[in-house]
Amino acid sequence: MASSDTELAEQLKEAGNMLMSPPPSVDELLPLLDQVENCLSRVEQSPNTPMQDAISPSLKALVTEQLFRHQDADVKAAVASCISEITRITAPEAPYDDDKMKEVFQLIVSSFENLFDSTNRSYSKRTSILETVAKVRSCVVMLDLECDALIIEMFQHFLKSIRDYHPENVFQSMETIMTLVLEESEDISTELLSPLLASVKKDDEEVLPVARKLAEKVLESCATKLKPYLTQAVNKLGISFDDYSEVVSSICHQESSDAVEQNDATANEPVADDAKPAEEALDEKTQACFFEN
Repeated sequence: MASSDTELAEQLKEAGNMLMSPPPSVDELLPLLDQVENCLSRVEQSPNTPMQDAISPSLKALVTEQLFRHQDADVKAAVASCISEITRITAPEAPYDDDKMKEVFQLIVSSFENLFDSTNRSYSKRTSILETVAKVRSCVVMLDLECDALIIEMFQHFLKSIRDYHPENVFQSMETIMTLVLEESEDISTELLSPLLASVKKDDEEVLPVARKLAEKVLESCATKLKPYLTQAVNKLGISFDDYSEVVSSICHQESSDAVEQNDATANEPVADDAKPAEEALDEKTQACFFEN
């Protein structure tokens, strides 16, 4: 390894070992977690063996009960941010087994709940986690692990917490994650579509315009994939299409239009050359009988 990489590996290993016996004070623990996160953020994907060894203490320490179940919200966000960096480094491989990854995603999704609060001490960490999840597509792993309820919760957090004052990358990351989940889903339940549909209902003053915009963007991006599911979901929810934003009816109407166009195209197909009108066929048969006589 280059000297800079060697130094980084040493720093990471030392900080990770300190996390194995974390300080009891939150004021002491948070700077240590910041140090670990800073080191991890400088590690490239698919690191060599010495760097993997340096990451190992942090990888193990972050999922110990002392840190993973910590009650302080800022510590939880810091732990989630560190683990998020580890998922980036190991992508596309998961850093933990399936059961532990389910818990990891619960921690990550919980960090999205208060994204609306830009004054929160951990706001920058929460947005960083959001961007990392979108960038490395780790949300797709949630589908593989069948974290259906957690995915719905994540959609709800996004649509409830998005604000006009958020930078564009926050909006884009939310859009990317939801679009990825929908496009990669083998089947899309009404429960998964419900948060999006609730955000595009007309005359709902509780829905912020930016949340409506986010939901509409996601629906438009996934229009082709959603065609078979939207009509079913709207009917199941028992709400008229007129009560939703035009994007919903346009997607569902397009489905009907496609079917009509297909039928029209079939009806207008040219008759094969060897096919003849009934009158012509009858005339030929009559002539044949005449000549036989």
